[in-house]
Amino acid sequence: MVKAFENLEVWFVTGAQLLYGGDAVVQVDGHSKIMVDGLNESGRLPIKVVYKGTANSSKEVADIFAQANNDKKCVGVITWMHTFSPAKMWIHGLQILHKPLLHLHTQFNAEIPWDTMDMDFMNLNQSAHGDREFGHIISRMRIRRKLVVGYWKEEKTQDHIAVWERVCAAWADAQDMLIIRFGDQMNNVAVTDGDKVAAEQVMGYHVDYCPVSELMECQKQVKDEEVKALVAEYFKLYDHDAALEDESNENYAVIWNAAKAELAIRAILKAKGAKGFTTNFDDLGQTEGSHFDQIPGLASQRLMAEGYGFGAEGDWKSAALYRTLWVMNQGMGGGCSFLEDYTLNFNGEQSAILQAHMLEVCPLIAAAKPRLEVHFLGIGIRKSQTARLVFTSKVGKGVTATVVDMGNRFRLIVNDVDCIEPKPLPKLPVASALWIPQPNFEVGAGCWIYAGGTHHSCFSYDLTDEYWQDYAEIAGIECVIINDKTTVDDFRKELRFNEVYYMLNKALC
Repeated sequence: MVKAFENLEVWFVTGAQLLYGGDAVVQVDGHSKIMVDGLNESGRLPIKVVYKGTANSSKEVADIFAQANNDKKCVGVITWMHTFSPAKMWIHGLQILHKPLLHLHTQFNAEIPWDTMDMDFMNLNQSAHGDREFGHIISRMRIRRKLVVGYWKEEKTQDHIAVWERVCAAWADAQDMLIIRFGDQMNNVAVTDGDKVAAEQVMGYHVDYCPVSELMECQKQVKDEEVKALVAEYFKLYDHDAALEDESNENYAVIWNAAKAELAIRAILKAKGAKGFTTNFDDLGQTEGSHFDQIPGLASQRLMAEGYGFGAEGDWKSAALYRTLWVMNQGMGGGCSFLEDYTLNFNGEQSAILQAHMLEVCPLIAAAKPRLEVHFLGIGIRKSQTARLVFTSKVGKGVTATVVDMGNRFRLIVNDVDCIEPKPLPKLPVASALWIPQPNFEVGAGCWIYAGGTHHSCFSYDLTDEYWQDYAEIAGIECVIINDKTTVDDFRKELRFNEVYYMLNKALC
């Protein structure tokens, strides 16, 4: 169990019926307990599975699912039909269930006991029968769920459950997620905007505006001793030029201001209970005696590493998605970050996209210890020196994702990428990553653009397409995947078919 998820649970409910008598129910119960204990002891599941008993009637199903809805520790429900469980008894429970659902199609015993199997054994071990009955009612009721098929002791089966558990934890986190926008969005940019009401209805998180003047009032309350301690922490954690530690050095004041900005943002996020935020380089505070000397890039980098969602230029959708990604990523070692497509490198089969930003790239993806530097940034309402962490990303495979508002629905766009070693960038004083979108630059970048993808995305070395497919299934949003099997023609057909599906679905509703 991952420490970050130690207060969460996934409930396990077994389906049966009383037709076969009380002795059969006792055996079903015993087998279920063994299975749940085995899943927990496997060491492959990040969240503890809690057995909630065998459901033998409509009332029992509804009671368990109602309890799941109201239990804050429960982030999802796993169902398994040990015997034949008549599906009509699940209707009322499924109608009220609001937690994510996983249907596990498995069996207690791995193999048929050929020499000893009799009718009693076959009547009891009817997962092949019961799971199809249960699957039918879920499909008929159009219930969103994940289906995992495989023997419960096998690692690949457990790994599929583990992916879903992480997504459930992130989904639960999003249901009380508050994103704070310090200032508005960058003017005239379409892709970072969207319907905040629809986003809260569909994905759970809430977005509030916070005047930068309120943040400036918070910055006025920051004490000098707090700033000094944080500056010392910077020097301890990051490589840097020793001259920066000289308080008479003009760049020391720049680092001091960056630390003060971080403390102010951290304090206001904590006070408001926010899990993410956005900034805008055109609104840096106008309060007398207090303002940011530039966008708070160093603060954004460090807060992302701690799990705060972040989106540049007011991009609240990316801020929320990054927080969700970070939660799913807990306990993994690869790292994750908010990134932006910046510039292209055409080099035949190695054609790639340089990912960077003006400042805000999370140090969790750094290949080596980040370096604290001060450089001029000539963008926004204040053009000045500002601090940032400079590094290049690790080499390896990863996945990046974004959510766009298509007007009648949200679309999640996912692309597998290969991060490669860049050439030195001695005059580019920002963090960066260089990647080739799968299956290659032309197809990957082309399909992303055909899908309406943003220039901002949320990247992880640890997640796979399966995580995002599970997330989209729980949220009930469109999901398109770009990977090594993608072709432009098939992808464009998928987009057109999806458009018809969602237009008809909206018309029918």
